Amino acid sequence: MLSRRNFLKYSLAGAAGLSLTKAVGAKTEEKKPVEVGKGGVRWAFLVDTYKCVGCGLCVKACKNENEVPYDENVTRTWVERYVVTKDGEVVADSPKGARDGFTTPKIDMGHGHEPRIIKPEEISKAFFVPKLCNQCENPPCVQVCPVGATYQTKEGIVLVDRTWCIGCGYCIMACPYGVRFFHPKYHTAEKCTFCIHRLHAGLKPACVEACPFGARRIGNLLDPSDPITRIVQDERVSVLKEEYGTKPQVYYIGLSKEVK
Repeated sequence: MLSRRNFLKYSLAGAAGLSLTKAVGAKTEEKKPVEVGKGGVRWAFLVDTYKCVGCGLCVKACKNENEVPYDENVTRTWVERYVVTKDGEVVADSPKGARDGFTTPKIDMGHGHEPRIIKPEEISKAFFVPKLCNQCENPPCVQVCPVGATYQTKEGIVLVDRTWCIGCGYCIMACPYGVRFFHPKYHTAEKCTFCIHRLHAGLKPACVEACPFGARRIGNLLDPSDPITRIVQDERVSVLKEEYGTKPQVYYIGLSKEVK
């Protein structure tokens, strides 16, 4: 007898779209679009790239807090190292998501290329950029989920209901920021949640608490006295891939044009 999850997978893969809609319609109706901010909170993240040193403590803290397999090459948040040469070449890497920091000058080029060392005299600039789910105001992952497993809360945080996720991968493909992955244990879509369970307990996200340099901060954009709100409103901040119209709620200080 087919399990519910396998049945839905086969339905999606075939032409039985109508049957799928009937099978999951009740659940998707429960998760209607919400009005973000109606709960009095709209969480936003602030990343200061000038302060990030690529130590990887944030990545370790996230893995430990959120049961992300430590030795698997998956992570809810990661740090990228960028090196820009005097010739204008841009290279970037993130070995194991920077879980162990950057312990070697060798840059892993990926895609079968041999790691390389760029000599100091060749470097124009180098910097680190933390990345995580952008908790978009217009999240494409929510729009494409056929069963309502991915949904947005009134606080603006996008979550995944593991009991309803069928592992179709639509949300992973739809995310323009590449922040989603399949959990090796649960075989469902996984991503950063801003540690919503900690926020509700009055705590900071694990990565924010772990950062010894204050490169990561979180705040409530609906609170005019919140330091993060003031920075976002009054200072020069940037978001990733603004042209996609997703309205990311992860803001960056000092984001270089080379970062994609």
